[in-house]
This record gives sequence, C-alpha cells and structure tokens, in this order.
Amino acid sequence: MGFLSRLRTASPPESTSAKEVSQTPRPKGRLLDGKRVLRLRRNLLIFLAVVGPGIITANVDNDAGGILTYSQAGALYGYSLLWTMIPVTVALIVVQEMVARMGVVTGKGLADLIREEYGFRTTFFLMLMLLAADLGNTISEFAGLASGMGVLGITRYIAVPLGAFIVWLMVVKGTYRSVEKIFLVACLFYVAYPISCFLAHPDWSLAAKETVLPNFHFSAPYLYMMIGVVGTTIAPWMQFYLQSAVVEKGIEVKNYRQSRWDVITGCFMTDVVAFFIIAACAATIYVSGARNLTDAGQAAMALRPLAGRAASFLFAFGLCNASLFSASILPLATAYYVCEGLGAEAGIDKRPREAPTFYSLYTALILIGALAVLVLSDQEQVPVMLLSQVINGILLPFVLIFMLRLVNRKDLMGEYCNSSLFNVIAWTTCVVMIGLTLILAASSFFPTHLVAI
Repeated sequence: MGFLSRLRTASPPESTSAKEVSQTPRPKGRLLDGKRVLRLRRNLLIFLAVVGPGIITANVDNDAGGILTYSQAGALYGYSLLWTMIPVTVALIVVQEMVARMGVVTGKGLADLIREEYGFRTTFFLMLMLLAADLGNTISEFAGLASGMGVLGITRYIAVPLGAFIVWLMVVKGTYRSVEKIFLVACLFYVAYPISCFLAHPDWSLAAKETVLPNFHFSAPYLYMMIGVVGTTIAPWMQFYLQSAVVEKGIEVKNYRQSRWDVITGCFMTDVVAFFIIAACAATIYVSGARNLTDAGQAAMALRPLAGRAASFLFAFGLCNASLFSASILPLATAYYVCEGLGAEAGIDKRPREAPTFYSLYTALILIGALAVLVLSDQEQVPVMLLSQVINGILLPFVLIFMLRLVNRKDLMGEYCNSSLFNVIAWTTCVVMIGLTLILAASSFFPTHLVAI
C-alpha cells in the first residue's frame, strides 16, 4: 500500500515563502477553495486505489439465483415486493460496512477471526453449512449461464464447459490486481437491466407507491419469496468474501473512510439493479398473467413479445455477464473462508503449490457446479436455485451474530467498535430474519390460521 501511503502523507509544495505571501495578499476564499480542491483530488485518488472489494462483492449479489429470485418476485407479485428494497439496502450497507471495517482494523478474514475466538469445532460446522449453500449457489450460476446463452442461441453443452474453463483459468493464472480489474469491468455491464426495464415501460407511479408503502401478506409463498429476496440480497458468503478481499488488498486503517464509500457505492448499485429487475418483470410477465418462471432466461424470453427484442437481448446479456461474474466469485469466496476456517493458506496471489487446498476447493466447486447443470434438467435446477437463496436467508442470522459479537469487542476493534445505531440496525436484521423463518415454518404447517393482510 505504498501508493496509498504517499497519497495520504503528501502535501502541496510551497511555491512561495511566508514573507512573499504576506506581501502579496490574496482573497482568502480562493486559498480555501484551492485547498479544498487539492483535498478532494487526493481523496478521489485514494478512493480509486481502494475501490474494488465493496463494489465487486455487492454486485455479485445480483447473480443468476438473485436474478431468478427478483424476476419471480416481479412475475408473481408485481410491484408489491419493491418496498423490501429500502430496508434491505440499509441493512446491506450496515452489514457490509462492519466486515470491511473488521478487515481493515484486524487484518484478518472473518472465518479466521471466528476460528480464533470460538474454536475449530464451531467454525467447522459453520463452514460445512455455508459450503452446502454455496454449492447450490454455484450450480445456480452455471444454470444462469446456460439459460442466458440459450436465449442467445448457444447450447449449454458449449456455453457451460467453456464458461467454467474461462473462470477457472482467470483465477488460477491471474493475480489479485488483474482479477479485480476484470471484475470491476464486469460490474459496468449490469446497466443492461435498467435499460431493459425502461424498454418495458413500467407503471412508475405504481412502482413508486409500492416502494414506499409496504404491502405484506401472511402466506407461505409470499414469505418464501420475501426470505429469498432478502437472502439473495444479504447473502452470508458476501461477508466472508468482502473481509478476505479487504485483507488481501492490504487496505489500512488510514484509508478506512474511502473503503467505507466503496462499500456504500456497491450496495446502492446492486439494489438499484434489483429494483429494475423486479419492475421490468412486474410490468410485463405479471401483467400478462404468465407468471411461472422455470429459469431467469425464461424471464428474458417473456420480455420479447411484451417489451421488444432489445429488452429481451439486454436481459439475457445481463444474465450471462452476471452468471460468469458470480461463477468466479462464489467458489472463490467459499475457498477463502473454508481455508481461513481450517487455517490453510489462501489467496489469488499465491500459486497452486503454495495454497493447494484453496485451489483444489475452487476447482472442485466449479467442476461440480458445471457438471450438475449439464446433467440436471431445467425443472430440476429451479428448486435448487430458489432453495439456495432461502438457505442464505436462514443462515444469515447465525453469521450476523458472530459478526456482531466480534465487531463489538473493544480488545479486538478498539475505537472502531460498532456505534449504537449500527448495532440496532444489525440486531434488527437478525431478529427480522429469524422471525420471517419462523413465520414461514408456521404458515407451511398451519396455513388456515394465517390470513393475508
């Protein structure tokens, strides 16, 4: 981080002596404006050097499983789930900022901290549950790639093996800096979804109303979808990957403010994209009555007669980009936190012989995910994709509890412990997710005792 240090400590050169300045009076406002410009320029350069982990982690959130979940939300319930985007965005910012701050302050990954503070056995069972969920997520990414490429006229038997090889080669042969640049470029292509939404001509006044006025139903399908939306937006794997990425990039405490803005920017980007996906499907698929989606590619196909070929193509293109992007990150995140939990070497900057467990696990997840998509039918893949998002929602409270206990440790975080406001929001997220899970279970067993509001 030498570049960041130089930016932080550098001061503008003195072109005149104090005596010359006193003899040549200048308007005070201009001096202040000049200093402000220099300060803003320096902060911008630091931000550009720090940017990456927050934006990348948040955008991967809109993966194939997430796109299917958002598409289903719009297709089944129209605009009525848009209100979840506001509390979810606030919660996502708080949760992501916490782990980024822990990574900056401690210089350790989340799984590493959990193992050190709570022991190997606890860490092992947590890693095992997350590994199972992430395997389902990885299958979702390759299913999304197959679906998106199918809309563009390319068979899965070509698209999936080729995509798997590309993401494997990029990480195994690349360095952290080169891989991060590719991931940042991939984030730009999510603009396909806002454009496709505008081409679908949604009812903006109704969408705005449903965004600010919650419309809640006590029914098992609605709660299942709601947990899926929250689970795909605030996924447990994100916390582990973000903290590991912050640590591997070497971001220091003095650059914490810029790292925080990296996180906030990424969270806004991902939830704006989610909003447009829901709105696009609400304006087309929900209105037409063809609401049962078998995959995210079907959402792209459904847009074609209702919003035009351009909207359909952009939706499919965005799905392919998101699937390849996430198929790189999700196995990577899993390899990171499992190796940290086991105390094994991990990191893109390490070669396979230096971190054999890390690269073996990464390779195995890609192989299993790709093979599953080639073997399973489309109908068999959909339950796996939606279920993986719901499992994320169920596991999230457990991860949040560990995070909150760690981030409030004075001996670990010093002056960077959570504020009271952050604790309230984070604990509320925990309680809400536990409550939604219990209500979902109750509504499944006793559907006649719960009526829609």
